[in-house]
Amino acid sequence: MAEIKVPELAESITEGTIAEWLKQPGDAVEKGENIAELETDKINVEITSEHSGVIQDLSKEAGDTVEVGDVIGHIDENGQAAGDGASSEEKQQESAAEDKQETAPKTSEEASESQTSDSEETSEGRPVASPSARKLAREKGLDLTQVPTKDPMGRVRKEDVEDYEKNKAAASSQGKEAKKESAPAPKDEFEGKPVERIKMSRRRQTIANRLVDVQQTSAMLTTFNEIDMTAVMDVRKRWKETFQEQHDVRLGFMSFFTKAVIAALKHFPLLNAEIDGNEIIQKQFYDIGMAVSTDDGLVVPVVRDADRKSFAELEQEVIDLSLKARDNKLTLKDLQGGSFTITNGGVFGSLLSTPILNGPQVGILGMHKIQWRPVAVNQENMENRPMMYIALSYDHRIVDGKEAVSFLVKIKELLEDPESLLLEG
Repeated sequence: MAEIKVPELAESITEGTIAEWLKQPGDAVEKGENIAELETDKINVEITSEHSGVIQDLSKEAGDTVEVGDVIGHIDENGQAAGDGASSEEKQQESAAEDKQETAPKTSEEASESQTSDSEETSEGRPVASPSARKLAREKGLDLTQVPTKDPMGRVRKEDVEDYEKNKAAASSQGKEAKKESAPAPKDEFEGKPVERIKMSRRRQTIANRLVDVQQTSAMLTTFNEIDMTAVMDVRKRWKETFQEQHDVRLGFMSFFTKAVIAALKHFPLLNAEIDGNEIIQKQFYDIGMAVSTDDGLVVPVVRDADRKSFAELEQEVIDLSLKARDNKLTLKDLQGGSFTITNGGVFGSLLSTPILNGPQVGILGMHKIQWRPVAVNQENMENRPMMYIALSYDHRIVDGKEAVSFLVKIKELLEDPESLLLEG
């Protein structure tokens, strides 16, 4: 009997929740075939079988929390899938024949062989049991050493296994009932009005815990500015078709903002850092996280070495990571690290917000909806301009207000004169 264990996931992941069983007891499984889907704090992973055979039993249910190394089921490497092999009637006849063979008088030679066999089993620490008892215990996933027997010689028979299974099931049922009765009745805080309780997914729990932790462990402040998007929109309008033809990707706003953020980080490097105890780790690379909303919650895949990528490469990678996030195909490598994060609430219509830091990073830029507003272009004239509010949340422990405000001003200047991005490398 082979064990199904929760495999090693990653250095930072020690447990997960069984999201779905892909196989059930009695199903045949091949080595390398997926058995279950495990939901972790960051991604969903599939548990694959290390053996070929038949699923004997599953000790955990969907929704249960398991740790790395836990045994969550067993595979009978010599078993047959339900419906294979002999019919149920043939199996019953085989079982009856076994029982009859056990109760039939033995010759002196058979008795001697039986005693030898029993002696060998006992010496190995295995209980003395009939073949039908062993078969039934194997099918039910029971430990024969725990099965009491009425046989004066200590031999475990089929009926002993059946009685043990019934008593075990009854005890489990009684325990659940007792636990249910002892639990205090929930307070009717809604006065009988209809409600629905939904268990939070592991990812949602992790998001909630991390956001609360960031607010408790950092001195987070947010500063704001606004950008006249006229120049960027003009560049996009003039180069939209040519860019699409040459690179087979649409020229969006994210590449402009990423380039501007990297240029501003080079001028204000403390926003590209993190705190480790009494030390500041100032990063000399630019791995930019892009917040993506999915049905299971917010994830932040990372664009590696964003400073070395062209506008087209940035646009394509943002699209690829967004599709992987929504299809639940992100890997741990896609999510780990990151030196600064950009989040765009404008795609949902947000006009202004205060983004929460993506710890242990010390800065996050919030983009918002482009809104046409009347703007004073000089002391005498007003014009309707496409305006966007931007927000920078930062950790005041190492970033002062002067640096934070100057950082946003730098981004504003670069985006209102997008050709200047070429001079920033």
